[in-house]
Amino acid sequence: MSAIATPQSPGSRPASAHQPFTPQSRFLGRQPILDAKRGLFGYELFYRTGKSGAFSGDPDQATHEVIDHWLMLIPEGDRHAAFVNCTRSALVEGIVNLLPPASTVLEILPDIDPDPELIDACLALRAKGYRFALDSFLPQPSRAPFLVLADFIKIDFLTADFETRRQIYSMAAGSGARFVAEKIETDIHQRMALAEGCTLFQGYYFSQPIVVESRTVPQNYFVYLKLLAALQHSPTDLRKLEKLLSAEASLSFRVLRLANSAMQGSAASITSIREALLMIGDDAVRRVVTVAMAGSLTNLRSSPLISMILARARFCELLAPSLSEDPPAFYLLGMLSLLDVLLNAPLFRILQTIPISPRVKSALEGDRTPAGRTLDLLRSLESCNWQACEQLQFLMNLPEGFIAPLFIDAVRWASEMSVDISS
Repeated sequence: MSAIATPQSPGSRPASAHQPFTPQSRFLGRQPILDAKRGLFGYELFYRTGKSGAFSGDPDQATHEVIDHWLMLIPEGDRHAAFVNCTRSALVEGIVNLLPPASTVLEILPDIDPDPELIDACLALRAKGYRFALDSFLPQPSRAPFLVLADFIKIDFLTADFETRRQIYSMAAGSGARFVAEKIETDIHQRMALAEGCTLFQGYYFSQPIVVESRTVPQNYFVYLKLLAALQHSPTDLRKLEKLLSAEASLSFRVLRLANSAMQGSAASITSIREALLMIGDDAVRRVVTVAMAGSLTNLRSSPLISMILARARFCELLAPSLSEDPPAFYLLGMLSLLDVLLNAPLFRILQTIPISPRVKSALEGDRTPAGRTLDLLRSLESCNWQACEQLQFLMNLPEGFIAPLFIDAVRWASEMSVDISS
């Protein structure tokens, strides 16, 4: 096989030798909530602006960041409750629908008033399976309408004295809600809370919030804008959506995660972005784009890495027919092949979070199927290992001279796509 002459391009060196990528760190505070036997019941999630431990000053931004970051961190199969502080807009606009209902507890903040629109939105969320907690609840008549929603009532043991707590218990009698004693800092506090009927406990006495870090996936902001514009039309043009999403690894990953949530209990698997779109629907895609945009102003980008992913995806798509494989499924294979670099996380951990077929997972892990060898071929092309390219071409029963034009076409397409999306 002759050498491939290409301009400086994303395919000119292997991922391991790629220019250093320093994704922006993202931080969540995660404080355990324990039962009376100090067994783990769940966590409350906090958004942090950095390792210094400062909290975000904007409640709406904090809620958006917690939702977006937790989607990237949430362990597959973990059913411990995640308590998420929610602003009024997050509840009314439905942003919280991105989180899995079975394991999410929506905390209504103490400064939110129970107006009819909010109550209706919360009742709709409750019908979907979400549970509610009333944060730092106080015995005020204006708070009473929230009691019909409450699965948990959180009582601040640092600020609420005995008489205030007695009034809370009296006001909430008959609601069926569990009492959560928060800000427990001493053994005496814990004993008092237990004696008063609290069954869940949270505070520095048990554990300070643990900072959990994830990495921001590079994002193409122009894709967000075009997606939002496309989603305004009904019915939605799935072909256009698929094209836009296929050019943005960060959003593609989130769409696959949403599809995974929608498929809980199903043995089916996703093989293309289009299937994911059909699974979750326009509204969920609109929400995930909105949430991703919320934190985008502070995200770092790596254009060469994005171009490299697009080139890989396009090459796999072009090669698929010659291997009697499905082009959309192979496009997805190429896009997923660098997610470990994007997320700065082990590949096996990422593969546990998205509902792709066992064949694709096995290929990403390095098997010797046509899909696995396609990825090996890509790596050989990117590292200019022509001997390995020739061996793989022979093993895959591909004609001589067939690979080079495909690779050049893929690199050119990735460059043109980047220009087309940003224009």
